[in-house]
Amino acid sequence: MSFGPREFVPPLKSTSQTLVKCLFCVAVLLGVTCTAQYAQAEIWDVVTVLGQRESEGNLPGSGGSVSAEEIRQHNYDDVNRALRKIPGVYLREEDGFGLFPNISLRGVDTNRSSKVTIMEDGIPSAPAPYSAPEAYYSPTTGRMSKIEILKGSSQVKYGPHTTGGVVNYVSTPIPDQREFYLKTIGGNHGELRTHGYYGDVIDTEFGRFGILLEEYFRSNNGFKDLDSTAENDGDSTGFQKSEPMLKLSWESPEEAETYQRLEAKFGYSDIDADESYLGLTEADFDANPFRRYAATRFDNLQTENVRTSLNYFREIGEQISLSLTGYYTEFHRDWAKLHNIGGGSESNLSEAIAAGGTSLSILKGEAAGTLNVRHNKRDYETYGFKTATNIDFQLGETDHELEIGWGIHYDYIRRKQNTDIYTQDANGNITGVTSTAPGTAGNRRQDSDSFFAYVKDSFDVGPFTFTPGFRYEKVNYEFIDFDTSGANPDMITQRASSDISAHAGGLGVNYEFDEQTSFFGGIHQGYSVPGPRDNARSGLTEETSLTKEVGVRYRSGNQAFQTELSYFHTSFDDLLVVDNIGGAGTGDSENVGEAISQGIEFKAQYDVGIAKQKDYKNPFYVAFTFTNAELDGDSNSTDAESIFAGGKDGNKIPYVPEFQFSVGTGIETDRWGVFVDGIYVDETFSTASNTSSQIRPDGTPDARFGKTDDYFIIDLSGYYKINENTKLLASIHNLTDREYVVSRHPHGPRPGKPFTVTGGIEVKF
Repeated sequence: MSFGPREFVPPLKSTSQTLVKCLFCVAVLLGVTCTAQYAQAEIWDVVTVLGQRESEGNLPGSGGSVSAEEIRQHNYDDVNRALRKIPGVYLREEDGFGLFPNISLRGVDTNRSSKVTIMEDGIPSAPAPYSAPEAYYSPTTGRMSKIEILKGSSQVKYGPHTTGGVVNYVSTPIPDQREFYLKTIGGNHGELRTHGYYGDVIDTEFGRFGILLEEYFRSNNGFKDLDSTAENDGDSTGFQKSEPMLKLSWESPEEAETYQRLEAKFGYSDIDADESYLGLTEADFDANPFRRYAATRFDNLQTENVRTSLNYFREIGEQISLSLTGYYTEFHRDWAKLHNIGGGSESNLSEAIAAGGTSLSILKGEAAGTLNVRHNKRDYETYGFKTATNIDFQLGETDHELEIGWGIHYDYIRRKQNTDIYTQDANGNITGVTSTAPGTAGNRRQDSDSFFAYVKDSFDVGPFTFTPGFRYEKVNYEFIDFDTSGANPDMITQRASSDISAHAGGLGVNYEFDEQTSFFGGIHQGYSVPGPRDNARSGLTEETSLTKEVGVRYRSGNQAFQTELSYFHTSFDDLLVVDNIGGAGTGDSENVGEAISQGIEFKAQYDVGIAKQKDYKNPFYVAFTFTNAELDGDSNSTDAESIFAGGKDGNKIPYVPEFQFSVGTGIETDRWGVFVDGIYVDETFSTASNTSSQIRPDGTPDARFGKTDDYFIIDLSGYYKINENTKLLASIHNLTDREYVVSRHPHGPRPGKPFTVTGGIEVKF
């Protein structure tokens, strides 16, 4: 696939941007010269969130993780399912496969996961986390070895969005010895999934060299039924993606005076998805929630993602260590999707669905009109450098673990969009198509250039462990608007720059009552920065938050029983939200006011097999979250189509359920294992107006307004070991084939994934 040549636009003139490029070039040169020496250590603590210094048991705040074993045994490739066992995580599904997750932590806005810092191996994974945090990319769950979550005061050193929390995907590590892994599964809806890797290490007099070659592939025909027309018989509504990866590493010899480790990573992703924004009317959803209207048959998303990183770690004496990381990412996408229609009376697709009439008939292919399919083309680029120094020292009778870090980051988004206009007759046949010039449907660029620094310490005073931390960030912005008439798409019509400073700080306290029980608490001030255009043109400021939490952890000596209970309270100021989700309205963001989110998180696990010292495992678990997330004052939103339009003091935050829980059990022997998991999610309002009907505050019908359904779904999974190296795998998701509205955005009711069965084989040696 080709996105065509990209024109040169003078970027921000910034010392830090120039320094980023220079440092990254040095890192790449080091990587090239050391390619033959490419290696892997057992655990790369400096690029994972929960390392040896921050395990779940001694975090100065709440957190959690999902292991590779859980991901593989349950055949997860959807982060929405993988994270259900971690309390305090809210997930708004959209496509049923997890291609476009909407993740929220502790009550923040769920839109496109834009309020959480999403990383892969400790590196920002969003295509442009500063310039466009709501972009459509998420690391693939199925190829990961771990997913980690941080909330509250434990996330202070990560940014740029710290009001919500941190989600860190940990990719497959280079193994300690030669290892081959292959998993292939198939299932209904044309599911085909293959994950394989080969890794090896070689010890020489020059050090330890390592390599990992990995490929992840998945394709699916989709579970939605596209209306047939004269020129098609119901095309695929599925997708396919391919993700190869190469890791190389070098580790210093055991006899070396100074321990060093170098690791380079090269990854690529390619997605081709026939996915749409369009939902259904209430009546059509009730009749068949998996229907798709004929007008969406031209919708298609294509993306390419190239990501590289180089990590260097060095011990400087017994008390000091240094880590250096350089990274570079390119992301390109073209999502051709139905944007609006001509020939009806409504101004956008959500109105057309809710109001019915001629516009709805056009969507169904039953009336004459035009289908305006916009090519939402985006080019993104991200690169940066960060360093951290860890110093262990003693001050009086107190041992300190001090970490000092800083970094520089640059990213941009360039959009140059156009529209294909399909003419449709009364029978749904396409009689002609024309295309507008590049840039006529959106033509601008946004740049962000950041410097950040943080300091974090951890020290013990008797049974207490204190973890204070502080983060400072300065971001320079620039946006450029180009001509949208089609006459001169590279001509600049408006250009402006600005800057913003933000800071986050926190203090976490852990009290170790005994070897099994500890109490923790903390306070954390966070921020989420606006994009360049929002700040430089509209004057939007950063969203800020203040989170307080207290909790208790217990872990039995034999590890048979583990539990954690916590209470949190977060107040948000200048809540920053995109005015709509779905391409209608102004498309601008807003500071809509204040909000408060508070609640209780609880998780527990008990294994009968371990407790009774049996030769099998029989784990039971529960994860429960109660949340009261509401506006603290009326919403300031001025756009009637906004997700926060009409929000009144005390109204619920959209898509944050009051109750949700997951519960499950299983049994594992030496040869086989069976697991059952249940997930319950309460109903939610889809907008801050908290209306149950599909009516905007100004009285206009709109399918995005209303409620989602509450639902309880059951998943089954199991395995059978043929021998020590080979497993047969099987899973069923949504066992009872529950049908439910999981979202009303982008344009109308959307269903959760239906009954899905998969089975396959896993080989590892």
